[in-house]
Amino acid sequence: MERIEDAGVYKLTGDLAIIQTVDFFTPVVDDPFTFGQIAAANALSDVYAMGGKPLTAMNIVCFPIQNMDIVVLREIIKGGIDKIREAGVVLLGGHSVDDQELKYGLSVTGTIHPDKVIRKEGAAPGDKLILTKPLGTGIISTAIKAGKASAQAITRIVASMTALNQKASEIMQAIGVNACTDITGFGLLGHAAEMIEGTDVGMVIYANSVPVFPEAKEMAAVGMIPGGLNRNRDYRKSIVKMEKAVDAITADILFDPQTSGGLLISVSSGKADLLLEKLRQAGILSVAEVGEVIGELKGKIIVKSA
Repeated sequence: MERIEDAGVYKLTGDLAIIQTVDFFTPVVDDPFTFGQIAAANALSDVYAMGGKPLTAMNIVCFPIQNMDIVVLREIIKGGIDKIREAGVVLLGGHSVDDQELKYGLSVTGTIHPDKVIRKEGAAPGDKLILTKPLGTGIISTAIKAGKASAQAITRIVASMTALNQKASEIMQAIGVNACTDITGFGLLGHAAEMIEGTDVGMVIYANSVPVFPEAKEMAAVGMIPGGLNRNRDYRKSIVKMEKAVDAITADILFDPQTSGGLLISVSSGKADLLLEKLRQAGILSVAEVGEVIGELKGKIIVKSA
């Protein structure tokens, strides 16, 4: 089965391949500088998910020049450059168009050894599943748009969305893992499904072990549900089985579309504790073991409460 990866990989020589990706979207927060940071971190994440090192980037901008102050665009670009520099990446330029809907992102090129590419497929029976960031950014972003999110909730998700997956990528590459993807628009269960669809393995996700932003459940309970959440659930209903013990709000969060989410890593059980230890030592304190890979399930995911 041909499967879609987080980024494209092109082998140049026996020991060098390039990784290429592109991502852009509309604002998820009100502050333009922060939006630029988030969009850049999100675009870089695809290279990190494959275990690569991003080297260059180009801006992609859609901006309503007739209706919005150019200062807004300058702040967005500054935010993007802030994250690009943090990642050690060189900005080569970009392209902009006049558009009534503001959008920003990056095309990114990185490098990797062809034999060290970490793909979505490759999870093995007995593997542990490690998630490096909490869930709930989609729900809280919806609450921001409705004016319902607290300052504390906004601060929490901004800190997460602007955090690069660089350290997590470098650590998993050093330890050696079997598969990885980053959690973005399809939500945790949607991206987990991509890892096992059409394969001879499945997954068990332990819902109560999944890290979640505290405010996400509260906001979901009062209807702050992004439209993509229900689309994610409908699209994967043939693969995902939710046990009755999992409450409806938690189930929603597992399908919540994320922006600049964490990495979902499938690692052998013998390396899982070391991976967790190294990630926590690197300051990734919300990392958690959230499930395991099961041979008997064959392309299915079962969600249990614990």
